[in-house]
Amino acid sequence: MAAFPDSYLKSEIAGVQAVVRKGRYSGRSHGRHAGEDRFLRILLVEDEVMLAEAVRDHLLAAGEAVDHTESIHDAEIMIRGTNYDVLLLDLNLPDGHGIDLLRALRRNGSAMPCIILTAQDQISDRIEGLNAGADDYLVKPFDLNELSARLSAVARRYSGNPNPFVALAGGVEVDLAGRVVMINGAQIDVTSREWALLDQMVRRPGQTLSKRQLEEALYEFGAEIESNTVEVYVSRLRRKIGKDVIKTVRGVGYRVGG
Repeated sequence: MAAFPDSYLKSEIAGVQAVVRKGRYSGRSHGRHAGEDRFLRILLVEDEVMLAEAVRDHLLAAGEAVDHTESIHDAEIMIRGTNYDVLLLDLNLPDGHGIDLLRALRRNGSAMPCIILTAQDQISDRIEGLNAGADDYLVKPFDLNELSARLSAVARRYSGNPNPFVALAGGVEVDLAGRVVMINGAQIDVTSREWALLDQMVRRPGQTLSKRQLEEALYEFGAEIESNTVEVYVSRLRRKIGKDVIKTVRGVGYRVGG
């Protein structure tokens, strides 16, 4: 269970909800707005409602796609049906212990990154979580901006490119940490949807991503998706950064590099 005082949670919730209402985020989001498009597809498994709301609202304001559940049972179902980029996992849950879920995922071959969020702050607890396959361990209460930074760091490691600066064809450079696109040193304005799409491909250089994979990266669970959304934003990106950066693999999908 969460260790956040009610006063702390209420303050955090009020702050991030105010940001969401204004449609902006004070972090390094560079044009991504809540309700538009997504950077990471995240599953949050947390049974403390106020804490989950604070975390979810903060991440949504930063442009992430967040699905939330309070139980291990529902988490297992959601993981089977969706390709998540990161799992945020509480340990003491109503129907079991989060470590058991993590161990089961690793035994089944899942490499999905996992950050444990828990009030259990003993060294032995941290060692157990890391040995079970967690990538990071954040003790409650924590700063929400620190959570965002840790998410970005984990995502970079799993992309196979811990360096946040990526050079592409035609003098295009992408700063994954700062979420900035440049051509020959000049910053290019991209919308939140354009960034979310480009980010997914840049993190997987040479890998062809299907239309469905890109759609899943852009939208949270249950959202309605227009049939031509991916094609529209690929076209817009090509107009901004050049047609040779994003390759079309006919009948399969799109890729960057390779």
